[in-house]
Amino acid sequence: MANSADYVAYVLELARPAGAASARAMFGGHGLYVDGLIVGIVVDDVLYLKTDERTRAQFAAGGGGPFRYATKRGAVQVSTYWQPPEDALEGAAALRGWLRLAVDAALRGRGAPRPRKAGRRKRG
Repeated sequence: MANSADYVAYVLELARPAGAASARAMFGGHGLYVDGLIVGIVVDDVLYLKTDERTRAQFAAGGGGPFRYATKRGAVQVSTYWQPPEDALEGAAALRGWLRLAVDAALRGRGAPRPRKAGRRKRG
């Protein structure tokens, strides 16, 4: 199931007070950007926000679940994107704190080195 244009527009409306909000189609969903920084994804009309080790427990305590997807081998992977609590989508003020956590996690992750994938050799 694809995202509806209305739902993506609603998420953008809620995110705009945090900065220049935009969405780009990606991998069957949409990336949610604030001031050019990816802070969330929308998949099947569900919003997931960026988390890290500092913020993930807050999302879990808020009742949100992680984004999951099936791999070619059928395994389910959990990503760093989590749903905010349902009431966070009631308005921009309700989403503000959750979005701030996502922006902070995205900023912290910007300078972090990415783990190397197994089997790849460093060129040099």
